Amino acid sequence: TWNVFFKMHFGKLYQGILATSMGTLDVALGEITWALMRGFAYAIGFTVVITGIGTVTGDPLIRSWTGIFAILAAVLIAFGFASFGMAITSYLKSFQQMNWINFFMLPMFLFSGTFYPLDVYPDWLRITVEALPLWQAIALERALMFGQLDLDLVWHVLYFVVMIAAGLVFTTRRLTALFMR
Repeated sequence: TWNVFFKMHFGKLYQGILATSMGTLDVALGEITWALMRGFAYAIGFTVVITGIGTVTGDPLIRSWTGIFAILAAVLIAFGFASFGMAITSYLKSFQQMNWINFFMLPMFLFSGTFYPLDVYPDWLRITVEALPLWQAIALERALMFGQLDLDLVWHVLYFVVMIAAGLVFTTRRLTALFMR
């Protein structure tokens, strides 16, 4: 989000790109592809580290061969967050407004099921958390790491496919409205 914000408001990079034959979808896909390449590298690095930790401790952290698919799932998740994040960032006009991203990300991180199982929360909070993208991501990654393959995984994947599509549509429309007047 910070890279996009800077390029949009201070670097004027997108205006320069759009002065060529490229369109707003090209700009969005280029920026998101860069985020996906970084996400792919981080996922590989994380997988190598937790594999090493599991080997050293004698307690494997990746408990199934399906854990290798967690890397691909991380790229899908990164695609969803990148496309949606770029759409949201395109509406922000100042550095102070960028703090709103942290305002929403922190509670999502704290309540997402990373630290506590969801059954410790009241029903209304559990349902709210299950609707958020970070819980969907954690549930997908955890299932792949532990080899718990079931039909719920399809719903998690579809959640991110919808998030990707919505993010790309909103990003493209917003960039068109901002730069193609």
